[in-house]
Amino acid sequence: MRILVVDDEKTLVKGMKFNLENEGYEVECAYDGAAALELAREGRFDLIILDVMMPEMDGLEACMKIREFSNVPIIMLTAKSEVFDRIQGLEMGADDYIVKPFSPGEVMARIRAVLRRIPAAAEKEMLVIGELSIPLPSLSVTLSGHKLNLTRREVELLYTLAASPGRVFTRDNLLTIVWGYEFAGNYRAVDSHIKRLRAKLDAYPHDTFTIATVW
Repeated sequence: MRILVVDDEKTLVKGMKFNLENEGYEVECAYDGAAALELAREGRFDLIILDVMMPEMDGLEACMKIREFSNVPIIMLTAKSEVFDRIQGLEMGADDYIVKPFSPGEVMARIRAVLRRIPAAAEKEMLVIGELSIPLPSLSVTLSGHKLNLTRREVELLYTLAASPGRVFTRDNLLTIVWGYEFAGNYRAVDSHIKRLRAKLDAYPHDTFTIATVW
């Protein structure tokens, strides 16, 4: 698997590259958001580790732009005090974040968790509801014959809802199932992802399902 590590702290990048390669990953490095965006466009990576504070283009903007064309898993690196940035990162499509300073063990645990993350209830290879098809584990989604450009998190969220038609999920339910317990209480992430998911689904006709809000 290929991982792109992006941070303007070259010593940190060098250490992460060393540790990741020892675990068997192929690693490419970049030192600013603009370079990360260009490399991501080549589509050769299985995961991107992206720092928030960088020159040229910060990690939040880079994450948002990458999400316009790719659902590659993204882990954000943030300073301990950057709570707002962590929330923003999740809203813009990041899959997880790691708070600096961190240990090599934590990095590896986060990477493994993100790469294997898919609802555990996925026993079928294909989930179909009317015009909607979700083949697993490819995480690609088609609606009325059109392939949707969804992020990994959006696919997981859509699958969770579609696999239990008629069930009412609270925000806490979805945070626990899709994001994990460590994101408890981050309702903005749920709301923003649902909003984007609805917009992408509404771009094509579908009469057999809807994502409804229940008060």
